[in-house]
Amino acid sequence: MTGHMTPEEFRQHGHEVVDWIADYWGRIGEFPVRSQVSPGDVRAALPPSPPEQGEPFAAIMADLDRVVLPGTTHWQHPGFFGYFPANTSGPSVLGDLLSAGLGVQGMSWVTSPAATEVEQHVMDWLAELLDLPASFRSTGTGGGVVQDSSSGANLIALLAALHRVSRGATLRQGVRPDEYTVYVSAQTHSSMEKAARIAGLGTDAIRVVEVDAELAMSPRALAARIERDVARGFVPVLVCATVGTTSTTAIDPLAELGPICQRYGVWLHVDAAYAGVAAVAPELRPLQAGVEWADSYTTDAHKWLLTGFDATLFWVADRAALTGALAILPEYLRNAATDAGAVVDYRDWQIELGRRFRALKLWFVVRWYGAEGLRAHVREHVALAQELAGWAEADERFDVAAPHPLSLVCLRPCWARGVDADVATMTLLERLNDGGEVFLTHTTVDGAAVLRVAIGAPATTRGHVERLWTLLREGHDWLANDFEEQAREQREAEAARRAQEEQAHAERELAARQAEAAAAAPAEGEVPAADAAAGESGVGVQDGVPAELDTPGEEHAPVAVEQPALSGTPVHAEVALQDQTPAETPVETPAAWDESAAQAAAQPPAGGTDADQPEGRPQD
Repeated sequence: MTGHMTPEEFRQHGHEVVDWIADYWGRIGEFPVRSQVSPGDVRAALPPSPPEQGEPFAAIMADLDRVVLPGTTHWQHPGFFGYFPANTSGPSVLGDLLSAGLGVQGMSWVTSPAATEVEQHVMDWLAELLDLPASFRSTGTGGGVVQDSSSGANLIALLAALHRVSRGATLRQGVRPDEYTVYVSAQTHSSMEKAARIAGLGTDAIRVVEVDAELAMSPRALAARIERDVARGFVPVLVCATVGTTSTTAIDPLAELGPICQRYGVWLHVDAAYAGVAAVAPELRPLQAGVEWADSYTTDAHKWLLTGFDATLFWVADRAALTGALAILPEYLRNAATDAGAVVDYRDWQIELGRRFRALKLWFVVRWYGAEGLRAHVREHVALAQELAGWAEADERFDVAAPHPLSLVCLRPCWARGVDADVATMTLLERLNDGGEVFLTHTTVDGAAVLRVAIGAPATTRGHVERLWTLLREGHDWLANDFEEQAREQREAEAARRAQEEQAHAERELAARQAEAAAAAPAEGEVPAADAAAGESGVGVQDGVPAELDTPGEEHAPVAVEQPALSGTPVHAEVALQDQTPAETPVETPAAWDESAAQAAAQPPAGGTDADQPEGRPQD
């Protein structure tokens, strides 16, 4: 039976794990960025029951390649441009390994003083690197703490704001959801609404403030909404302003929102989850001008600052409101240092009681890269994003859909008239992601689907961005040609359909005319109406020619004579009339032209009476 792993076994297998990670990073570009498995494939590769006996370490490692890698979407891949980056780095992984190896619980100072004080110190370092207000330092009225996520930080900020506005009443009585209001914009991360639900306010407490043309929260609209709510008896609690929204990295104007919040006693929380770390570069700090108005602030080192998840940096300007909302001290946690008030117990700065030594990996990252290394990392990605945006602006196949001050560019593909643009854009997205070289995500801007290109993976170079741009253009051209071919086929099919309809209509009209002609034609043995009329008028017809035209000595041109055929279709024939004199014998007509019964009846019968003979003609 396999027992505890000894230090020597750990050393051996630890080397194997580090080698595996190093090899993985070296070949990561060979994998399709997005996992190609179907739902349930990973579980199907695992045994239905746990092993009864321990297994060799080699068997476990082998299943990393057999089971885990095929089901992994590779966030560190140089072609990963989706969501926001989720950086890690060698120093971060090694710091995390050491944190896991130490295995301490940093809930209170006394449980591990180093875990608390290294965290305090690193958070002060980072506040300096980002040029945050002095109130956010541990030496001021507030301080910083490493949280698990910005979603958790948003909830904590709301709880602190409720504690302050209620003067502690929420601890005893809970919240009054019909009284309090929270202000966001349509671009605010959904975690703020989730925080309102968890805090017991519900979504009815959320007020969505209008945004301007650049998708930033409108200060005028915010002031109007707060004024209206106050007049109706509501108590405004918190405004969540965003620096770098998830969809487009829009930036709310902190310098204008701050005074409004102060006027009404509203907590201003700044969610800078993605973009806040960009402030390590001094030239990017104006993007969050007015941050000094903030009561709390959050940004994620685990997105763009080379530190593995989870490492959210959260600061408050007044730690009393935060600890007042979250502190609870059971007897078993009491100790002299806590009772003396001489230390910080981070269990009072978070939802959970227990906490990992997260600060250790941050300490490794900051020390390995230094301030200049972190600045270079951010600047490189911002420059690549600006170059990509420039390529798109110069290409008629794409539009840049939103401002792009950082490393996210939103591209709107342009399609021919008549093409459903959203369907075409999403088809292009899936084609790119299915190809395996790159991975993108989408959002909507002004109600239209756009492609998000978030540059930030440590391995991403200019060559990878150039390759993405090539794939975007090739994919667009392929789809545009396909759409045009489909449109051409549809046009041809429509033309053929119309031609068939027109032909069918013409055939129906022809059949109707033929039926009318057949109905109007005389049956065999009848006298045509025109001939009967001629007989009544004294004009005879001989051999199909009106008698009055049969003048002796006069030549006649052939005359087309129309006779009804048996089928009802007119039959035309020409009869050449010869010069005739009264003494000459008339030319016989063909048998088919025999006189009708009516014409025969009009002739005098053989051996007729005197009355039947023409006047003045002697009888035979």
